[in-house]
Amino acid sequence: MTIRIGLATLAGLITTLALAGAPVLQSGTPVIHLSDNLDEPDALGWCIDTKGRGFNTDLHAHSCKPGMRGPTDTQFAYDPTSALVRSVPFDSYCMALRDAAESVFPLGLLECDADDARQRFDHDAQSGEIRVRGDSSLCVVVGATSTSAGPFVSRDLLVAACDDIAPRFKRWTVLD
Repeated sequence: MTIRIGLATLAGLITTLALAGAPVLQSGTPVIHLSDNLDEPDALGWCIDTKGRGFNTDLHAHSCKPGMRGPTDTQFAYDPTSALVRSVPFDSYCMALRDAAESVFPLGLLECDADDARQRFDHDAQSGEIRVRGDSSLCVVVGATSTSAGPFVSRDLLVAACDDIAPRFKRWTVLD
């Protein structure tokens, strides 16, 4: 009995470890995805996404959507020159910091405006961090827990003090 429980525990640990690491990205580019797969069950990774289906001004992190034709709401592009994170399917909208203290949707979409400080972010390719340009102590991060989202999973997309967050929750890969 003890051996069986030990093996079950070991099997669960191996499964958990297999879920960690880099995702097997199957979505189109451009895309911005978390560098660590965390607990995404199909190893699809975590992409910045509009809440719900289609256009929404609220942003969260969501399983990167595989095999879709045309741009999906999980596709975002980063322009280092303007420092804007632009929605691919809703290309006149960019990610913006609404309120860093907001606990549900601190990040959302606004009509793109390179002069709007709330829409400017810096991506450091070495650390993978996406920092708020107006306050470089703040990073774009994913929440610690995932929830079911139809056939996929989602997490909160938050802003937090960079020094307080483990790298696996704040390291982003930007693909053109």
